[in-house]
Amino acid sequence: MEKNEWMFPRIRRLPSYIFAKVNELKYNLRRQGEDIIDLGMGNPDIPPAKHIIDKLCEVANRPNVHGYSASRGIPRLRKAICDFYERRYGILLNPETEAIMTIGAKEGYSHLMLAMISPGDTVLVPNPTYPIHYYAPIIAGGEVRSVPITSEEDGDFQEDFIKKLYEIVKETMPSPKALVISFPHNPTTVCVEKEFLKEIVKFAKDKGIWIIHDFAYADIAFDGYKPPSILEIEGAKDIAVEIYSMSKSFSMAGWRIAFVVGNEILIKNLAHLKSYLDYGVFTPIQVASIIALDSPYEIVQRNAEIYRKRRDTLVEGLKRAGWFVKKPKGSMFVWARIPEWVSLNSVDFSMLLLREAKVAVAPGVGFGEYGEGYVRFALVENELRIKQAVRGIRRTLEKLKAGKIDLQKAVI
Repeated sequence: MEKNEWMFPRIRRLPSYIFAKVNELKYNLRRQGEDIIDLGMGNPDIPPAKHIIDKLCEVANRPNVHGYSASRGIPRLRKAICDFYERRYGILLNPETEAIMTIGAKEGYSHLMLAMISPGDTVLVPNPTYPIHYYAPIIAGGEVRSVPITSEEDGDFQEDFIKKLYEIVKETMPSPKALVISFPHNPTTVCVEKEFLKEIVKFAKDKGIWIIHDFAYADIAFDGYKPPSILEIEGAKDIAVEIYSMSKSFSMAGWRIAFVVGNEILIKNLAHLKSYLDYGVFTPIQVASIIALDSPYEIVQRNAEIYRKRRDTLVEGLKRAGWFVKKPKGSMFVWARIPEWVSLNSVDFSMLLLREAKVAVAPGVGFGEYGEGYVRFALVENELRIKQAVRGIRRTLEKLKAGKIDLQKAVI
């Protein structure tokens, strides 16, 4: 069978997984007994608060909770997310019409795209970006236009981004159906203020475009920065929804709990589609999620403080190694420009760090062509392990500068 003959047409539109080459080497080295420090995938290692786990176990022991649950989320859970938004952002949401639970943010976003997008529709997506942001519209049969997103160190990001949006819309026929944004941003860690979101809402209303804001890192912020919700902007609910995930904020990634909140038209369409596709998350998980959302906000702040300490350990350690990287104000990542004197692309540089430093990172090009020249570190190891990673990276860079590494062997 010829290559790609086994693929159905929709699958042919999805490229090979760029991270696969690095992941394959990582698994091979581990099988050989190497101690690999994995800072590649953003998979939280911090457990949820004990009282949340205790509630899960308590409810799971009840005999009447093991049947199908509610696709939209049980009513108390939808009320809990609305109450959380009111406390945190001063936003009033109707739990019956403006909030729906999803089986994680990826499922909610992907099915929202499937509900919204028809063949020929175009979605505007930043580049680089979290891969599902780009490929869910394609899976739904639509087209994507990339909006280049530069890191804050590359000039006035916000003004440049808005300008590019207007230019792209002017060149796109028919007009785009939706704009996807996510701040704090993965992978670049770019953070924005309310003024920027006001401009985004104004742009979308002017052009008749829906907004989907993936708010995955809403609570992972540092140094006094508070990421704004797009729903705080006057009139945003007319054209926008926001995806709030419990994966990072509450360290509940494997629990698969997220919410889409905001515009009732988008939520009504998503709910209608999901009613055909799923019966919701296991009821004990939903009940434990209510306890999490109703808990003092300090449990989320404690997680953010752990990530802050890891951020500082990594960035300051890299600086001592001669690799200068900006400290992010939000997210659980560090987006690092490859040192200028290193003449390797992001995949080969990632392979070098894995083979020589025993550190796994994500190559920037895996997030889109504008991510080339960068790698992404995920802050998912403790500070001692991060210090160990930095030592390995420092030794590797020193050997590379001294010409003591055979690059042909190191990057294959």
